[in-house]
Amino acid sequence: MAVEHVLAVVPVSDIDRANAWYEALIGRPADNNPMPTLVEWQVHGRGWVQVTVDAARAGSGLLNFAVDDLEKHIEDITGRGIEAGEIVDASKGVRLSAVEDPDGNTITLIGGFRVNY
Repeated sequence: MAVEHVLAVVPVSDIDRANAWYEALIGRPADNNPMPTLVEWQVHGRGWVQVTVDAARAGSGLLNFAVDDLEKHIEDITGRGIEAGEIVDASKGVRLSAVEDPDGNTITLIGGFRVNY
């Protein structure tokens, strides 16, 4: 078995509201809109974020983005109307800042991420 793509799924209650919010977070329109209840962004190579209507699960999602420059990413999303949480030190040089989408799903921006610690 060869995994060809990884797709992180975020459940939301309102696709139009979520689409606008994630467009602001990611900084561009969705790459695909394969059905009325699903939009998706290719965020890296073969890594995708899918935002889909699932009212029963909306608000329970967790999504992590490891970014190259945490302060710059926070500055960028703040300029697009998204409020980031305080930067906190996690461990071994890793720092975190969390944001919540309109449903309450938590998206954590990670600075200092690496594969080996």
